[in-house]
Amino acid sequence: MTDVRPRRGASAAARGDTLRLRLALAFLGVALTAIALLAGLVAVFAAADVSSLADRQREDLASAISVTAGAAWDRGGNWASADLSPVFGLAQRAGVELQIRDAAGRTVAATPAYAAATGPRASAAVVVRGQRRGVALVRFTGSGIGGADSALRAALLRAIAGAAGLAALVALLAGLAVARRITRPIARLIAVTRAMAGGDRASRAGDVRAPGELRDLAAAFDQMADALDREDQIRRDMVADVAHELRTPIAVLQAAHEALLDGVAEPTADELSSLRDEVLRLARMVDDLQTLAAADAAALHLARQRCDLAAIADAAAGSLARRFEAAGIELVRRLSGAPVLADPRWLHQVVTNLLTNALKFTPSGGRVTVRTGQNGTDAVLDVSDTGAGIPAADLPRIFDRFWRGRDAAQTSGSGIGLAIAAEIARAHGGRLTAESTEGRGTTMTLTLPAA
Repeated sequence: MTDVRPRRGASAAARGDTLRLRLALAFLGVALTAIALLAGLVAVFAAADVSSLADRQREDLASAISVTAGAAWDRGGNWASADLSPVFGLAQRAGVELQIRDAAGRTVAATPAYAAATGPRASAAVVVRGQRRGVALVRFTGSGIGGADSALRAALLRAIAGAAGLAALVALLAGLAVARRITRPIARLIAVTRAMAGGDRASRAGDVRAPGELRDLAAAFDQMADALDREDQIRRDMVADVAHELRTPIAVLQAAHEALLDGVAEPTADELSSLRDEVLRLARMVDDLQTLAAADAAALHLARQRCDLAAIADAAAGSLARRFEAAGIELVRRLSGAPVLADPRWLHQVVTNLLTNALKFTPSGGRVTVRTGQNGTDAVLDVSDTGAGIPAADLPRIFDRFWRGRDAAQTSGSGIGLAIAAEIARAHGGRLTAESTEGRGTTMTLTLPAA
């Protein structure tokens, strides 16, 4: 037979890797979008700032040239006598082409490459002693300020591109790390789930190193698996206990009928009465099982209404009063109002089970006390008896189904009365507990949320 577990493991690992890659790509996509948007905005605003700075520098250079030209005109008295060599020297050092025009717009002097220059332009009036004497026209080329402008813009774009690339790389590495941290516990949970589906009921997620939500998910999964194990064990134990309980009466009935059929025994009144007792015993077991099944489903079928736990306890005690009198046991009622939101029919069943159980294990001349009242936000019912008590070793198991202690071996019953009561208490959001001391009696306590 082929073992498919490695293939399943490989498939789960492949799915985990695929999820990890998708998460990493999603993180990277978000990061790249943010980086691209940020880089674009930075590039646009940086280019605008560089252009504004370059325009101011062009205007400042044109103004400086016009001031130098005005000083030359002032020294010569006119353009014809003016020494413009300092002006053109400044233009040459700045890497620009220059043309000087007089007030009428005629060209006074110009650099040889001015007409061919195609760069940005700037102009400034030549003013001497408050009078306009001409204008200085400046054209910027690829050297000097014009070249610095382009070089600065290119350097900024390179820096932005490099920073964006580095940020994208960091985002990719961070995305892979985060995706690995997220998908590792998910892949583990998938593997554990598949293992449980394949029959490995002991498989658990265990302590998962992950963000808080995933740790909670793993813990909840393990709790669910433990609950399923407990329920499965309860079902297995129930089947075994039912088989054990039914085996004896069925064997008695079978043996008695065979004896009657073979003529070994006569169908006397005593023989038929014995058979009837075994049939009644089987009927009681079937009724108990039906009641237990109904108690298991009680949470789905509760007809909740506001009622008084004291009134329910009083009614249950009244229905059993004659049985207590016949057994010579005193039944004491100490009932205080305890309003609850519950199903009165099922609570009556609980109180009846507790009182019946106390009646069975209390000797003649003893006393059973039922109390109700409120304790803070809880409604409480106590059933105390003066019986022999429960051994400490048996006390933890008294609410197990079909379990009967060694002191109950001679007492009639199927051993599910307390299990039914505990199940109904849980269905109502409450709990049933027991305290007992051997030789001094037992106290059963039902605690429910008060209405």
